[in-house]
Amino acid sequence: MFLHFNAPLLLSMPGGTEWILIILAVLILFGGRKIPEFMRGLGRGIREFNDAKTNVKKEIEEGMNENKETAAKQ
Repeated sequence: MFLHFNAPLLLSMPGGTEWILIILAVLILFGGRKIPEFMRGLGRGIREFNDAKTNVKKEIEEGMNENKETAAKQ
């Protein structure tokens, strides 16, 4: 007898009860005072990632524009 697992079912988003359990576990593990610090750190990390992504994209676009300008001059 073979068990077939439905992959999308395993990777689906948690439902209401699961979110409540996750929130309770976080509260128990970190406590109420540590959560704002954790969220601030998470926000800073996301902001730094987005800034770095924007800078890389900008540098690539500038490099492509420089290559187009040097090709047009030749």
